Amino acid sequence: MSRTELIENPRSLLSFSKKWFIFSAAFLLSLLTWLNPASGFSSSAYAFNNPDLLPLEQTNVIDLAKFLTSEQEATLASDLAAFEQETGWKLRVLTQFDRTPGTAVKDYWGLDDHSLLLVADPRGGNILNFSVGDDLYPLMPRVFWIELQTRYGNQFYVRENGEDQAIIGALQSVKTCIRQGGCQVVPGLPQEQWILTLITSIVGGIVCGFAAHPRKEGQIISWQWALIFSPLWGILFIAFGIGPVVSRTTDWLPLFRNVAGFLIGALVAFLSPTFTRSTPSET
Repeated sequence: MSRTELIENPRSLLSFSKKWFIFSAAFLLSLLTWLNPASGFSSSAYAFNNPDLLPLEQTNVIDLAKFLTSEQEATLASDLAAFEQETGWKLRVLTQFDRTPGTAVKDYWGLDDHSLLLVADPRGGNILNFSVGDDLYPLMPRVFWIELQTRYGNQFYVRENGEDQAIIGALQSVKTCIRQGGCQVVPGLPQEQWILTLITSIVGGIVCGFAAHPRKEGQIISWQWALIFSPLWGILFIAFGIGPVVSRTTDWLPLFRNVAGFLIGALVAFLSPTFTRSTPSET
């Protein structure tokens, strides 16, 4: 709007003045909030980032949430110190609830690219969080840390085993992988994960059995249809049924059960049309 129009129209001038006043007030308020460290959420943030919570004596475990007993805390601290002396990798544990030292732990422990910080906090859906040094990623990729968090930090595991076992179990997996030169997946096969692999193996066998059922007179097995459906039953059986087992454990029993489940599912699906076929009437 031109200056002449503002002068000739008092209402437009008044509206323009109000808008300019509101804009100026908002700008000044934002500037004062940014310049004044005691305003806004700064005091609250300081309360949740308090280096005074750090102990005076150096320790590898700071248990502010009291997830560990005094014996567990002392044993874990000495174990992490021995592991650091053995391998050179620095593992640290921080548990917190309503108060946290925040980023002050980085200077307190001297965390660097050769370090791992495990933070246990019950306020989220998963109690475990990891601050991973860059030097650890060549040994254990990002999918490893996601699986480690979901396996030991989920609510079901914590409810059945406790927060202390979630922390100890996660650290044990990390130490095992570092000692053996790295891992692509978390070692060990939980029962719920094995059940899932067994189900996929059985479903893969059912698909293979139905595909291999003979469709012509005198044909014993329909190899053509079995090969056509091989990408489906192969993914179910090999990728989802066998792969997770052999990559996580050397125990032969889960593998044997999955192979048996595949064969039983294939046999039942292959023979089921024979059982359901109607008997021809006698002449």
